[in-house]
Amino acid sequence: MTSHEKPLRIGLFGLLGSGNSGNDGSLETVLGHLRTAYPGAVVDAMCGGPELVATRYGIPATRLNWYRGEYRTASRVNAVAAKGLGKLVDVVRTAAWVRRHDAVIVPGTGVLETTLPLRPWGFPYSLFLLCAAGRLTGTRVGLVSVGAGPIGNRPTRVLTRWSTRLAAYRSYRDTHSRDAMRAMGVDTARDEVYADLVFALPAPVANEPAGAPGPVCVGVMDFHGNNDERDRAEEIHRRYLDGTTRFVRALVADNRPVRLLTGDELDRPVAAAIVDAVGSPLVTVAEAASLADLMKETACADAVVATRYHNIVCALKVGAPTLALSYSAKSDTLMAEMGMGAYCHPARETDADRLLEQFRELERNSAHVRRTLSERNLAVARRVQQQYTALAAALFPAHHPTHALRETP
Repeated sequence: MTSHEKPLRIGLFGLLGSGNSGNDGSLETVLGHLRTAYPGAVVDAMCGGPELVATRYGIPATRLNWYRGEYRTASRVNAVAAKGLGKLVDVVRTAAWVRRHDAVIVPGTGVLETTLPLRPWGFPYSLFLLCAAGRLTGTRVGLVSVGAGPIGNRPTRVLTRWSTRLAAYRSYRDTHSRDAMRAMGVDTARDEVYADLVFALPAPVANEPAGAPGPVCVGVMDFHGNNDERDRAEEIHRRYLDGTTRFVRALVADNRPVRLLTGDELDRPVAAAIVDAVGSPLVTVAEAASLADLMKETACADAVVATRYHNIVCALKVGAPTLALSYSAKSDTLMAEMGMGAYCHPARETDADRLLEQFRELERNSAHVRRTLSERNLAVARRVQQQYTALAAALFPAHHPTHALRETP
């Protein structure tokens, strides 16, 4: 950039800084790229947790929603009215924020899916406002390595379809996501599949087993099914919690130390419930505030059993033998792509006995699994980096990076 050129103004948008480590890890990946490739760019965010984003990542941030109680259920008349007013105010706020930028990036995460309970007038509405404002103001919006899936709720599906159509750039973290958007009527002929952004983060190398059976990381989740299973939410949660607790108890019976991992603030009560139910000093809860912390935990384990998508990603990224307690096709797809398709267990039907059998098989094949993950990780990280060329052409056609990123060897 010369002294006469205006600096690029780039916005980052999403449920960032809201207590979900996977979302924040995706932000960290894109922000790191922007700082390397466009060191003179002015970057800020519109996000769910602006205070945390500003403090942790050093960029200005503004709230995603005008109404602070947006993601709380509104039951009183005044709360319903405030939430409705907020929807109108957010039209103006979002458009005003978008027009100040040359481009806005939605960094990864499952923004086009409803694998967890989600109301259409929550984030799907916010994403639609972003993409519509981008189209109206001429600001290019990029959905970068995002996740998608089938959506049963019609209003959510309509908002998601139009958000995707209005974006200037789209890429997906897996073929399942692109296929889901194609099935919704989006033209995906020019959309590429790369990988989850978190695979580009630096990671420690997993420890080799020392001989005697060592610690096991178990990633837990406040899991109640997806958006179309609200009527069965408590039943699904009870079965998941009971099966996971029994599995942890079986590990303790084998004298295995267990580290419980979370990926969102919502998961902490689940971890606490398992600790109380098992009642053993061998079971502890990791204080992991970021994906870097999660990777350190998984790197020290002999094996990992995890539910949240980005807990699984962290374990695979460090090369730890991993078993997925899968709650959606995205986890199954990820495990298959990493050569781990045999090590998936349905979270909705958590069976401690079957899970223990799969776990023991995983440990027997530990050496082979580690070699496979080492090979796959190199290829996946390279794919994440490769997409930045296409992203630059779509979002910053008049600018060229001053520092070329070196691809992962």
